[in-house]
Amino acid sequence: MDSDTQRSGSSNDRGRGTGRGTGRVVVVTGAGTGIGRATARAFAREGATVLAVGRRPGPLAETAEGFGGVRPLVADITADGAPEEIVRTAVDAYGGLDVLVNNAGIASGGPLGTLGREVIGPLLETNLVAPVLLTQAALPALTAAGGGVVVNVTTTVGQRGWPDNSVYPATKSALETLTRCWAVELAPRGVRVVAVAPGAVETPIADHMGLTQEQRRAVREWQIAHTPLARVGRPEEVAWAITSLASPDAAYLTGTVLPVDGGALVA
Repeated sequence: MDSDTQRSGSSNDRGRGTGRGTGRVVVVTGAGTGIGRATARAFAREGATVLAVGRRPGPLAETAEGFGGVRPLVADITADGAPEEIVRTAVDAYGGLDVLVNNAGIASGGPLGTLGREVIGPLLETNLVAPVLLTQAALPALTAAGGGVVVNVTTTVGQRGWPDNSVYPATKSALETLTRCWAVELAPRGVRVVAVAPGAVETPIADHMGLTQEQRRAVREWQIAHTPLARVGRPEEVAWAITSLASPDAAYLTGTVLPVDGGALVA
């Protein structure tokens, strides 16, 4: 479908039609699994065209399977030139960009005294530097959209404390600070910035933390014990929050960080 057809109508018409996302163009990073996959599909169900970004073609293809509105883009968001490539792909293919979801992240670490640059560097590059550079690259298109939205995905752990894994939540806390700063800075340009902070959610992120099965089981038991709703969340529940905050119906909402954690933050 050509960009003129994809983007027909004025910017004020986006979000109207059969779904609240009809006609909008959305970029979701980390879209190959978990929250990113659920979010890309949720936007597509609403009628949006979604550029699903990730490092592995196989999982991205699975995300797009059965969802005609999802287009995979294999890219490493930490690579030089990747932010510009991602935005250029969306704009060239679909005529613009309405929503950017900074979801990609890695969780690794260890107790203080064991942390080296080989651990700290990738965490900072993926969880903090890449969202800054991608949002910066997307800003002209989001401004031109006349109601662009940035959604940062953080974690409620960043609002509490996580012994033996302090750098990961620190990067997410920094992303929440950026959310508030950008909300004020970009409001005059008509761009909203919000964040969703998941708690314990059933995603593959723990697979990359180097934990043994016994350690993972212990972490999960602790999480459930400290979650008032006494269960782990589903990626689709976080995706609902992301699409809701990005909706045109939420046009008076910016700078908000919404916990989606079964009540863990307030317990």
